[in-house]
Amino acid sequence: MPTALIVLAAGRGTRMQSDLPKVLHPLAGAPLLWHALRAGAALEPARSVVVVGHGAEAVARAARDWDPEACIARQEDPRGTAHAVLQAAPHLQGFAGDAVVLYGDTPFLGEATLGALAEARQAADLVVLGFEATDPAGYGRLVMAGDRLERIVEQKDATEAERAIRLCNSGVVCADAALLMDLAAAVGNANAAGEYYLTDVVAIARDRGLTAAVVRCPEAETLGINTRAELAAAEAAFQRHARAAALQSGVRMPGPETVFFAFDTAVGGGALVEPFVVFGPGVTVETDATIRAFSHLEGCHVSRGATVGPFARLRPGAELAEDVRIGNFVEVKNALVGEGAKVNHLTYVGDASIGEGANIGAGTVTCNYDGVAKHRTEIGAHAFVGSATMLVAPVRLGAGAMTGSGSVITDDVPDGALAVARARQVTKPGLATRLMARLRAARKEG
Repeated sequence: MPTALIVLAAGRGTRMQSDLPKVLHPLAGAPLLWHALRAGAALEPARSVVVVGHGAEAVARAARDWDPEACIARQEDPRGTAHAVLQAAPHLQGFAGDAVVLYGDTPFLGEATLGALAEARQAADLVVLGFEATDPAGYGRLVMAGDRLERIVEQKDATEAERAIRLCNSGVVCADAALLMDLAAAVGNANAAGEYYLTDVVAIARDRGLTAAVVRCPEAETLGINTRAELAAAEAAFQRHARAAALQSGVRMPGPETVFFAFDTAVGGGALVEPFVVFGPGVTVETDATIRAFSHLEGCHVSRGATVGPFARLRPGAELAEDVRIGNFVEVKNALVGEGAKVNHLTYVGDASIGEGANIGAGTVTCNYDGVAKHRTEIGAHAFVGSATMLVAPVRLGAGAMTGSGSVITDDVPDGALAVARARQVTKPGLATRLMARLRAARKEG
């Protein structure tokens, strides 16, 4: 049976103390919304609807950055979760299948949990995801009758007996899409907050003789982000899990507590990641590569046997072939570095290609930007670039070519040629001694 996702992402998030919509705050280098959409992807949804409100345009862009085919529904006036779900109705007209309601600020739902939710739907008209709370204060309580879910009561509307219940509501609901919309439309707002609670669909369903069930999951999976402190706690939880998973897969990390992963970091078993390495989004590191301490990687690929750092920066578009050496205080951006090439220290390589076996001397810069546009530098296989060479793009250095140290290269250099582009040295014997004596005398007289 096909499944549709409804991801609620309309909240302002006032407790975040930020103008940025809550679901766009980053967790492990990606908006919270992306984490929710990635979790929902485990259900292989046939359709995804993201309900936006505060910061609608920015949230919609983020949703479509993740899924270009995502449908966008707008909740102009926030009047509760049932009202938010109803905004998705036009996008689900004629949809024959289940709908699952997720939340853009709840990033940690597991694939197994969502699979259990879908499986439970085969035996019940409505399924709710619940958890046993360490401290249930503030959560809606799941009121059970044996194995059946009778209703959900919000904390502010609960009796003392109901507040003692520890089985709590995550907010995640699964039901036939048409039924869910029908139930949501029947929700009223006769409650302490005057809102249309999605939780009320359970009691409405039971009154109609329909069945409701609960799937339980660990409390950690239901963590919602409402404050900066909760976001920081979520980041810490993500990093703990990512580090443990990396170690389990065979990644060597002498100081795992100092390494930070992004939501999509892929590091092959056998790779070495030294302390204080930070991975931004879009990084793949193959097995047997080495990332040395204090390096920052983002949007790049590091092949088998390559070494990066220490104190190196790989920016988006950096592609390192096997056995490449990128050393200390080297920055690489939008560049292909060929097999066995060396860029060992104090160098910037941007918008460039470096052939296999080439050696780039210290202090080299590919001068790629003219103030308006970027230009490429091509360095051939086994070329030798002397220290402090400025390669003014667009320019090509041929295979086996060389540059003299301190050169400013503005014209192409043929294969096997040596290019020297610097002023001729002039030496004046004794002038330094005479000049210093004159300066000291002038200072003494002053």
